[in-house]
Amino acid sequence: MYPVLRSLALQLHSAVTGSYVSGTHSIAFINCLNEQIAKDIARAIMDKKLAAYVNILPKSSALYFWKGELEESTEILLLVKTRTSKIDELSNYVRSIHPFEIPEIISLPIDQGNPLYLKWIEESVPRD
Repeated sequence: MYPVLRSLALQLHSAVTGSYVSGTHSIAFINCLNEQIAKDIARAIMDKKLAAYVNILPKSSALYFWKGELEESTEILLLVKTRTSKIDELSNYVRSIHPFEIPEIISLPIDQGNPLYLKWIEESVPRD
């Protein structure tokens, strides 16, 4: 119930003041094994209208512990811009299609930004 009330309060505040409410939108980070998987997941996210925009960043090196062993790999990172209210749905959907046993899906709220860009995100991602 709390997320629904928060969402309504944010919508009301934004409508009354015409200003952006910090945290209304988020950026999710999703790691992928290779570029093809990254493109497939990005396309699937966009087809479901779970995001306004997905960046596919080039290969990066990663070090991490997996099952007690230090691993090293290269990964592709997706930066997903969406409504904060869509993060749970996005996370559940990505986990259902991602080949990793435990994919990295983390998000951070957007505090501030270009008001026109933030409005565009709002218009591009359907409400719950």
